[in-house]
Amino acid sequence: MDELEFQAMLRAFKALADESRLKIIGILAGQARSVEELASLLDLKAPTVSHHLSRLAELGLVTMRAEGTTHLYSFDMEALRRLSKELFTPERLTSGLDDPEGQGWERRILETFLDGDRLKLIPASRKKRQVVLKWLAERFEPNVRYPETELNETIKRHYWDAATLRRELLASRLMQREDRVYWRVDAP
Repeated sequence: MDELEFQAMLRAFKALADESRLKIIGILAGQARSVEELASLLDLKAPTVSHHLSRLAELGLVTMRAEGTTHLYSFDMEALRRLSKELFTPERLTSGLDDPEGQGWERRILETFLDGDRLKLIPASRKKRQVVLKWLAERFEPNVRYPETELNETIKRHYWDAATLRRELLASRLMQREDRVYWRVDAP
């Protein structure tokens, strides 16, 4: 799912995840109503109802028609069906499963914990730490052997505590060691 599709789905879920909006849809499914009628039925102020109606109208779920000076709002059931067919298909809902944390999650973690090419601090969260360790492991060529001193120098270019990160790289199985010589391996 690309970012635009994701944002459209997010807007739809947000619009429908509000109790007042769901009540408005329920009322309008029965018959067309004005803002003032909805406000009275829901015990809300007219500007609040107008705000909710505009969010529902963005999705095309609510339509408005003028009768004289009164604007009547109706629920468009066909628009809900179209929205459901377009956004909530099994393919679209499952397309994000390859990235369980959501689009760009790893990028956001790196933006949080890195200042350019320098690590600000080691994340406490295991999942976030793994993202940072994976980034650090990519600073080393696969299948190239690094003596411990060279490995430490490379790590220190990115963070002051080379010993901790060296142990973390080994523990996470991103690197292996034999006789104080290290090499990068593929993540398990």
